[in-house]
Amino acid sequence: MLVTLNELLPDAANSKSAVACINVFGFEDARAILDAAESLNRPVILATNKDMVDLLGVESLAGMLVPMAKASSANVCVHLDHTYDESIVYQAMKFGFSSVMFDGSQLPLDENIRRTQQVSAVAKAFGVSLEGEIGSVPYEEGRDHIKSIYTEPEQAARYACESGIDAVAVAVGNVHRLKTPTCTIEYDRLAQIEQLVEIPLVIHGTTGIPEADIVRLKQTRIAKFNVGTSLRMVVGNSLRKAMLAEPGQFDRSYFMRKIMPDIRAEATRIIQLLA
Repeated sequence: MLVTLNELLPDAANSKSAVACINVFGFEDARAILDAAESLNRPVILATNKDMVDLLGVESLAGMLVPMAKASSANVCVHLDHTYDESIVYQAMKFGFSSVMFDGSQLPLDENIRRTQQVSAVAKAFGVSLEGEIGSVPYEEGRDHIKSIYTEPEQAARYACESGIDAVAVAVGNVHRLKTPTCTIEYDRLAQIEQLVEIPLVIHGTTGIPEADIVRLKQTRIAKFNVGTSLRMVVGNSLRKAMLAEPGQFDRSYFMRKIMPDIRAEATRIIQLLA
């Protein structure tokens, strides 16, 4: 069933579990992730990133993912990840995404609030949930223009209160696109944010966080963990292995079907870890 973040995150924020938000790059990985969520009877968020939006556009992505979500026995949110251009956010709402992220984290605070407020008004009209970011979660590779700025608790409180968002991503030591779990989380900073911010919190860069920290973090008000790199690594490694093992095969669908169990296993691991 297609749902918004507002139907998933408030309960998660007040519990000792969280919801997995997994980046998808095609039909096969989306199907494998939904299979994992359905088998575990857990909700899941299918997220599309800037690379996929640039490649396919939001209309095509919505056309693929929204029907899959509606047909699923699990509660599924279809979410547009980090997006800096309001026009793309509005297109995603129009074509059926149930959740969007307007990322104004690179802007001065007042401008971030002002522009996010405008997006929030449209999101509410569409019945779509809205995520924002305060501070700035850096990238290990790519996105060189993205700053590394820890979230200041007082700024987070003002942003959450004034912007109209439903969930806020924070920077507390987490890093996008780390291939190994080497992040050091600033728990004191997170605790201050929790005291001041009432809406659900979001962590990006989950692959770079040690499992023990993920278990600890999910017991806070962090309700959503974004995961992409570990799935991309599974897909790449499994495809290389499968193609080397059968050099006479050339059908893309053949190889993708071969590796879907590996994708499903990684999605299952993530969802169970957050349950």
